[in-house]
Amino acid sequence: MIDNKILFIGLIVGAANFLFRYLPLRLGANHSPAGKKGKMGVILDSIGIASICSLLIVSSIPDAMKEHSKLFPTLMGCLTICFFFYKTRSIIISTLSGALIFGIAFKVFMN
Repeated sequence: MIDNKILFIGLIVGAANFLFRYLPLRLGANHSPAGKKGKMGVILDSIGIASICSLLIVSSIPDAMKEHSKLFPTLMGCLTICFFFYKTRSIIISTLSGALIFGIAFKVFMN
């Protein structure tokens, strides 16, 4: 049986993720002139990393709360995502680097 809290959190995160992607397109943010970034351009640039971080947090909090030893690898992965996104502005590099560091930290600290 699915816990109601988990279902509720999943629905909220899913709805927020959908609205982050749908509303800017409906509000006409994609019709701005090329090379000119306004407030909406900054918001659109932030959607990818916000989605990844929110999904990472939602998926890892239950495990970290059950087993406190998983908190450090999760924290290292999240910080790596933030660092690499800040340096490269690439969601792909950030995500792969965060997954790699999480895997290494998990292997080292869980044994």
